[in-house]
Amino acid sequence: MAARDPLPEAPQSQPSDARLLLVSRVDPDAFRVLYERYAVQIHDYHRRCSRDADAAQDLTAETFAQAWLVRARFSDDAGGSAAPWLFGIARNVLLMSVRRRRLEQAARARLGLLGDPAAVAHDSHEPDETWLEQLDAALAELPDGQRAAIRLRFDRDLAYDEVATALATTPQAARVRVHRALHALHDRMTQAKEAGR
Repeated sequence: MAARDPLPEAPQSQPSDARLLLVSRVDPDAFRVLYERYAVQIHDYHRRCSRDADAAQDLTAETFAQAWLVRARFSDDAGGSAAPWLFGIARNVLLMSVRRRRLEQAARARLGLLGDPAAVAHDSHEPDETWLEQLDAALAELPDGQRAAIRLRFDRDLAYDEVATALATTPQAARVRVHRALHALHDRMTQAKEAGR
């Protein structure tokens, strides 16, 4: 009887995204595989939305960093695919970036620091990290009540009556705290700007 040719081996099936995320809890290489599957698609999404190649790189990195941090919370709701989950994270990262840029521009406008053409031109690309660090430092120097009021008013975009409720005070007192905080921040940021010249 003639020997038969051996049957070709069936190709090994690739692990699902859900499986990779499960394994990535103990084996980081599994997450690398997931990254390689989706990095180009996520980057293309961010590039389309931001219209900025550099920003798209940063947003893609942030998307996968966030995915890594919350990978244990992944719920397989798409038949093993992580695409909807990853694009949901990408969308949140993009929205947070846009919101942060708007907050930065609003803060600059309210602090009267939009007169610098170089700063305005820079705004159209990405947040100025040095300026944000100076603002964070100035915020940290405010009294607790003023810092809380300004964060509620601008970070959370609350109306003055909502700020007052959150701080257990009156709307008028909330306005005073915000006004004083803005005045103090303006002074500190102007001093920092002049010192940097």
